[in-house]
Parts: sequence; C-alpha cells; structure tokens
Amino acid sequence: MILKRIKIEILDHMPTNCYIVVDDDSKEAIVIDPAGEVDTIVEMLDTLDANLKYIYLTHCHADHTCGVSELRNKKDAKVLIHRADFEGVNDDYFNLASYIGLNEIHIENVDRVDENDYIHVGNLIFRVIHTPGHTKGGSCLYCESEKLVFTGDTMFRGTWGRTDLPTSSMNQIMESITNKLLILPDDTIVYPGHGKSTMIVEERPIYEELNPRAD
Repeated sequence: MILKRIKIEILDHMPTNCYIVVDDDSKEAIVIDPAGEVDTIVEMLDTLDANLKYIYLTHCHADHTCGVSELRNKKDAKVLIHRADFEGVNDDYFNLASYIGLNEIHIENVDRVDENDYIHVGNLIFRVIHTPGHTKGGSCLYCESEKLVFTGDTMFRGTWGRTDLPTSSMNQIMESITNKLLILPDDTIVYPGHGKSTMIVEERPIYEELNPRAD
C-alpha cells in the first residue's frame, strides 16, 4: 500500500488532510476528502501511476469537499458519502460553504454508502464505519489489513470534532468514538481530517475522562 497525505489550505482555517491511498499491485487508488489543490492531487496520482477509482467523503462539510468536482473532471471516479450526509453535500446550510467563506458547492452523481459496506481498491478492503456526531452522516474508513482508520472530523489527535454545527451532537460523537472506534485494535493508526496522526491506544485514556489532551 502507498499512502500520501496532502495538507490543503482552506482560507484561514486549519489545513484539511487529503489522503491518497494506492494499492501496490493494481495501482487502483482512492482519494479521501479532496478539499482543494486539485493539481497537486492529480500530479501525485500521475507520479504514482495510479488509477483513481473512488473519491471518498468522510462528511459533507465544504472544507473537505470543495475540490471534488474539479478532481472528477480530471480523473473520472465514483464519489462516495454516507447516505445520512447525502442531502448535505449540496446544501449550503449543512455543508457550511458560506459560513467558511467558500463559494457554494455543487457535486453531481454522488453515490451513497452505509454502515459496514466494503470498498475494494485493488487488494485493499475498507469498511465503512458510520460515526455520527460531527455531522449525522459522518463516517470513517477502516482497513484491517493495514491497521489504519481514516476518521475525518470524528476523532483527532488528542480531541474530538466540533459538535456545535448543524446535525452535530456531543452525545452521538462520544458514542461513535467509544463504541465504534476505541474497539479497534490498539495498534490501529488514526488518520484524522485535520492535524497529526495518532493511534487508538493513545486516544483511549482521553475518553475515560472526557478531557482533551493539551499537546
């Protein structure tokens, strides 16, 4: 497996992590949360001689989705999001484009996924984990064989995602993290939507006391 992270600057907000994952053998690829800088994403895919199969959106917020249409125009691929966030992709109230200071988002032909769906990228298999809380359709992608999970804005290094936005819920995000993410093996690497990576074993103590880590 080849894994690349591109830190995408969104105005004056914290950079969004866009991930490119490529299967070594088939060269099939998935791009997770292409928030912009599409030329850089395309250049990386071309450098890796990768065939983009899927664009996966961990949730509907514009700081994770605003590069999708341009990327698909350059690299045809299926766009996937959990069905509970499907309506929010092109709805400014839910995707927060204006709130963030971006133009309205319009993404055509988005396909919906559900809890425990499997996404095949060459020999790599990703399982969809529905993790409502930051948004009602927030989701994570877990690859058991590679011991990693992409958590979007559900879990960060040392803390959790915001719960003061449309369709968000503090109770739900805590349930999602404690019941669906912290049950993953301790050595699972967590790749969040913003900030540095971490591991499940390092995050577990935080949720025993609900006290974000300072570092």
